[in-house]
Amino acid sequence: MTHFVKAWILAIGLILTPAALSAQEALPAAPSVEPAATSELEAAEAPAAAEATASASDPALYTPMKPTPGVGMPVNGGIDFQEQFSETGQTAHWINSAILVPMMVGVSLVVLGLLFWVVVRFRRGANPEPSKTTHNTFIEIIWTVIPVLILVVIAVPSISLLARQFEPAPEEALTVKVTGYQWYWGYSYPDNGDFEVISNMLSAEDAEARGEPYQLAADNRMVIPVGKPVKLLITAADVIHSFAIPSAWFKLDAVPGRINEKVLQIDREGVYYGQCSELCGARHGFMPITVEVLSEEKFNNWVLANGGTVKGAAAEPAATDTAPEDATTEIAAADAAAATN
Repeated sequence: MTHFVKAWILAIGLILTPAALSAQEALPAAPSVEPAATSELEAAEAPAAAEATASASDPALYTPMKPTPGVGMPVNGGIDFQEQFSETGQTAHWINSAILVPMMVGVSLVVLGLLFWVVVRFRRGANPEPSKTTHNTFIEIIWTVIPVLILVVIAVPSISLLARQFEPAPEEALTVKVTGYQWYWGYSYPDNGDFEVISNMLSAEDAEARGEPYQLAADNRMVIPVGKPVKLLITAADVIHSFAIPSAWFKLDAVPGRINEKVLQIDREGVYYGQCSELCGARHGFMPITVEVLSEEKFNNWVLANGGTVKGAAAEPAATDTAPEDATTEIAAADAAAATN
C-alpha cells in the first residue's frame, strides 16, 4: 500500500513539472533600471571636484617620494627586525640584540650542558645504585636566585621602554587622527584645516609603475614632518583594526568608539610601510599603511596641495568694508539735523 501511494505522488509530480516550467518561462522579464539623470547641482560641482583632485596632486607642490629599497620595508631572507628609524625603535632593538638574545643563547647552552652532564654522569651503567638524596639546599637556592636575577635584568629596561612609548605628546606636536575602515585607512589633520586623506591599496600594475612593493603601497600616504613628534589619535569606524609600522617600532589598536593615543616620531626622511595587524575581516591582508616622512617645508607644501592650512602661519588681515564717501556725508548730515531738532 505504501509503495502504491508513493507511485501516485511521483506520477502527479511528473505531470505538474512541465506546467511549473512553463509558468516560470511566462514570468515577465525584470524591468531594466535606467541610470539616474545627473542633476544640475552635481553637474556644476563636477568641475570643482576635478579641480580639487588635480590640485591635490599638483607636482609643483607635491610629488610622492620614491621608496629606498630595504628601508622601511621587509627584505628577502631577513632574520632580524627591520632597521629602526625612531629613538624608541633603536632602544628596543638594542634591548633585543644586547640583552635578550645573548641571555637566551646563554641559558640554552647552560641547560643543554647540564642535560648532557646528567645523561653521562648519572646513567644506569655509572650508577647501578641511584642516590637517595631528596633535598639540596645549595641547588634550590641557585635555581631560585638565578631566574629572579634574569627577570630583573629583563624587566628594568623593558619597563623603561614601555613607559617611554606612552609618554604624553608635547604641546607643539602635530596631531593626526587615524581611522580604520573596512578595509582602508583615513588620515585627518585637525591642526591643518581638518582635511582627510583616504588611503587604499594600489593595484599590482600601479605599484610597479610607481616603483613600490605590491600589497604595501597605498594610493594616498600619511605624510608627517621628519624629526617632529606626531600625536596619533587612533580609532576605527566599524571593527577593531591595528595601526602598525614595524620600522618605527609602532603598533596601536584602532577600536570603535575609543580613541587611543600614542606619539610617532621618525628621524629620517623616506617612505615607511606597515599593515593592519588585527584580523578585521575578509580583506584584512589588503589594508596597507604607507607613511611618507618629509622635511617641514615639503610637508607644508603637501598640506597646501591637499587644501589644508599650515599650522602657525600668520592669518591674512581681514578686509574692512568702508562706506562710500557720499553715504558717509549723508549719515553725518542726518546726525547733525537730529541734534539740531
